[in-house]
Amino acid sequence: MKIKIDKKIWLLIGIVIIVIALVILFRIYTQQVKERDQLTIDLETQQALLQMLTTQENNQQEKLNAAESLLNTSQAKFPESVESIEYGEDLFKIADDCNVDITKITPSMPTSKTVGAVTYSVSSFAITVQGAMNDILNFINALRTGDGFQLPWSANVNSVSIDMGGEVTVASISANIYGYKG
Repeated sequence: MKIKIDKKIWLLIGIVIIVIALVILFRIYTQQVKERDQLTIDLETQQALLQMLTTQENNQQEKLNAAESLLNTSQAKFPESVESIEYGEDLFKIADDCNVDITKITPSMPTSKTVGAVTYSVSSFAITVQGAMNDILNFINALRTGDGFQLPWSANVNSVSIDMGGEVTVASISANIYGYKG
């Protein structure tokens, strides 16, 4: 026995298959549209975030540049190094030993000087002291001979200007202090 299927049933089966295929395609299409819309929203959000982060980066870069500029300005105002502070400690000790008062110390930026294979750190100082004439002369001699330096440094007194016009004798001394760099 052979069962014969009518053309109407075949047509109905064909229509059902086409409808099922269309429903499946419609669902896939709507799902992809939703995904595309969500991706578009995500992309816009990320672009806005990128723009905000770029602005923040530019602001931070400007702050960094301003801070570096301020640092450079500050370093130019305060050229003293740790060596200058250590020299200052020795200078105040020598002044105390000689009974003079240091009223002003102005250091310069240390430089390097090479003699043969030896490199020296050279710092120039302008020193103003006040006290009795003999005490000032003792201070100048202590600088010149290196008496009182706690570390292996030596000084070269370049010039001395003494003002004895007022109640107190004041001396302005220009000196270079040499330290061995090793």
